[in-house]
This record gives sequence, C-alpha cells and structure tokens, in this order.
Amino acid sequence: MIPLPPHLDRPCLERATAAIRARAPDAPIEWGAILGSGQSDLEFSGSSTLTECSTTEVPGLGAPTVAGHSSRIQFLHWLGKHWIVFRGRRHWYEGEGWLPVLLPVYLSHALGATRMLLLNAAGGIRRDLAPGDLVLIRDHLNLLGDHPFRGPHQPLWGPRFPDLTEVYCVPLRTWARQVAEHVGIFLKEGTYAFVSGPSYETPAEVQALALLGADLVGMSTVPEAIAARSLGMEVLALSLVANRAAGLAPNPLRHEEIVTAATQGRNRLQQWLTALHASPPPPDNPPIP
Repeated sequence: MIPLPPHLDRPCLERATAAIRARAPDAPIEWGAILGSGQSDLEFSGSSTLTECSTTEVPGLGAPTVAGHSSRIQFLHWLGKHWIVFRGRRHWYEGEGWLPVLLPVYLSHALGATRMLLLNAAGGIRRDLAPGDLVLIRDHLNLLGDHPFRGPHQPLWGPRFPDLTEVYCVPLRTWARQVAEHVGIFLKEGTYAFVSGPSYETPAEVQALALLGADLVGMSTVPEAIAARSLGMEVLALSLVANRAAGLAPNPLRHEEIVTAATQGRNRLQQWLTALHASPPPPDNPPIP
C-alpha cells in the first residue's frame, strides 16, 4: 500500500488559520483566488491592497518550488468584495503531499470565502484550442490515480462522499463569458484532464485523453476545485492555453518555453480580469448543506 503523505487535519488547519488570521484584515474574506504558471503578476485592476504576506509564514504551506509561481499572498478589496489571492500554487508532484496543495482553499474558506477563482496554464488538446486562448473549465477528469480525500475521513473536508455533479458554477461561468464578450474576448469551454506530472504527456497519452473527452491537460486545479466544492464553495476555473499538447505541435515541450508562452498570452487574461471590474458577479447561491 502506498503510504499516506502529510495531510490536512484539524491541528494543521488551526495552526495555519491562526497564522493567516494574524496577517489578514479584520473584514471577512468573500473570495479566494489561486493563480497559475506565469500569472503571479496579474493585476486586479481597480483593487486596493489591504495587506500581504508570504506563503512561508503559513505553517504547512511553504514556498512554491516551480518557476512561474510566487510565494506572495495578497489581501485585496476588489469588485466590492474582500479577496485572498495566492499568487502561485503548490503541486502534487512537488512531493509534499496534499497539505500544501489544498491549504489555500481551506484557508480561504476559514476566513469566510464562499467562492474560489482558480487560474492555470494548460496544454490544448482539442483542435480548435491554440496558445493564448482562454477556456472556462466546465468539467474535469481526475486521472491522477489518487484523491485528495484518500485516507481516514476528516469532517473538516466536508462530506465523506461529496457530490461533483456540478463542480464549476454555471452562473459564474455565464458571468465570466458575458464580461469577456463585452470586451471582444471569446471564452471557450472545455473539460480539463488532471494528471500528476511532472513529465509532460506522451503523444499516445494525449490521444487517449482526447478519446476520454479531455480538451485540456494540466497538473493542477482539480484538487483545489474538489476541495472547494466539497466545502460548499462556488468555483470558477479558467485555463490559459500555453501550448499544444505533446504530439500536436512541431517541437518538443520545455517548461521554460511554456512559462514564457503563458506570460506572453496573459495579456488576454489580464484584459478579462480588467473587464470584470466593470461588472460585479451574480449573487452567491446558498452553500451546500
């Protein structure tokens, strides 16, 4: 049996929550956000920064070890709401277990957030997806071969068997699409396949993913989305296509080039974020009981 890595339990969450509350503003947080590769310097236009700290100041979180991810945590006032923004993320393949991967979601929730914005850079599988495209995630495939809730159940995770019929909130996706259309951006939609990494997929694996119904592939986002939905949070997830997946592009894949492409393609993502400032999100739905 594969040994269980360090996981989130109540003492871990209490230590981390105490550390983050000591640095957070007094007002309840309403949104959490986790940014992806090459996105750490995105601007939340029209926001005001209340305070910030480092992920290294939060027990169990630590600093991202992957290029293109920052260790900054910002508290913002934006869209009339209070936000906690993680300007980088931890990944399963970093080898430190689920704790640092999921902790941003649980911290956001502990501070009062009812919604999560999850951004990532992904590989495009579907033929109409090209580098620079923005894709709303409407569903996912968890192909890790593991699950963030494996092991003895912790009530703080939510229900033992969370329903994932609708992980990605339809009203929030509609809002995101309408805002984009106002500034001439077309947001596509697709199914995101979550794989472990850190190697990129083989061409045969990409063909198999396409047969399974995947439009995008990446190494993040799904665990955070599962955790957030299990807690009753509404999730909005958006991929920036940084590259065509293996076998669909003429050149081999290199992380440095993908981070560069994600950084260059972020202009459209920045334009969308800027447009959100002029159009507040729909009202919250009641949390899952």
